[in-house]
Amino acid sequence: MPIWVVATLLAGLFQTWRTALQQKLRGQLSVNAAAVVRYLYGVPVGMLFVTLYLALIGGSLSSPSWTYLLYCVLGGFGQIIGTNLLIMSFGHRGFAVGTAYSKTEAVQAAFIALIFLGESFHALAWLGIAVSVGGTLYLSMAGRVASLRDVLAATVQPAALLGLGAGLAFALCALAIRAATQSLDGTDPTLRALETLVVINMMQTLMQGSWLVATERSSIPALFRTWRSSSQVGVLSACGSACWFTGFAYAPVALVRAVGQIEILFTLLFSRFFLHERMKRSDIIGALTVVAGVVLVLLGR
Repeated sequence: MPIWVVATLLAGLFQTWRTALQQKLRGQLSVNAAAVVRYLYGVPVGMLFVTLYLALIGGSLSSPSWTYLLYCVLGGFGQIIGTNLLIMSFGHRGFAVGTAYSKTEAVQAAFIALIFLGESFHALAWLGIAVSVGGTLYLSMAGRVASLRDVLAATVQPAALLGLGAGLAFALCALAIRAATQSLDGTDPTLRALETLVVINMMQTLMQGSWLVATERSSIPALFRTWRSSSQVGVLSACGSACWFTGFAYAPVALVRAVGQIEILFTLLFSRFFLHERMKRSDIIGALTVVAGVVLVLLGR
């Protein structure tokens, strides 16, 4: 199995796990503070990954250029903006709609890469991207919309527009990260991905941390008071990002994100076996659709 597929599957698992743990921070930290802990506690973990990789696998650190640093800034800022837009969509009572439309990231990344980067995919890969995103949309909106007319009506809701904006920001973020890893002069794609993880997490800590200092200074002590839960979130966030970045280093963003839709399966399995929630028929249909889309992507890569 290609390394980017393994990395993407692990990324989905870590992201689902991190999201579950992050629920512990609700009520203890503000939205901005909860975002900062992902980066703040993720930096030392990323540094540890780089150190262990150099010790066990070998290699040498790359020499970053100004172009590389610019891509890192764009990637880190894009993730922050995408997260904020997604949270804003929830404020319009559109949690399901906002989340669903943010998952169009894979399709948006595919078109951006096609138009601006000249990346082309096999017809099966395009079909797989569409099917996997469609399955995720179905899972997110099943039971909430009764007809195609309702889906079209939901598309013009503020929650949907903000969700689409979030998907665009996440797509641009992923493309910037891929460009950053490719612009380094190192020969090992995995090491380049881990280096980029450390640099971007440091930048994000500075960017969102500065905003926190300027707007919510009273929240800063809580970042360290909740270190037990926050550090776990930071570790899982760093693990997930390391896997995403590795996937981007080896394969086109659209394919990585399409396979990454498998994350929804981990969410369903978590709810079934850990929260003991019953799976509905729509959950099974949507999950099988996502799997079918991922298989098509892998066949058409």
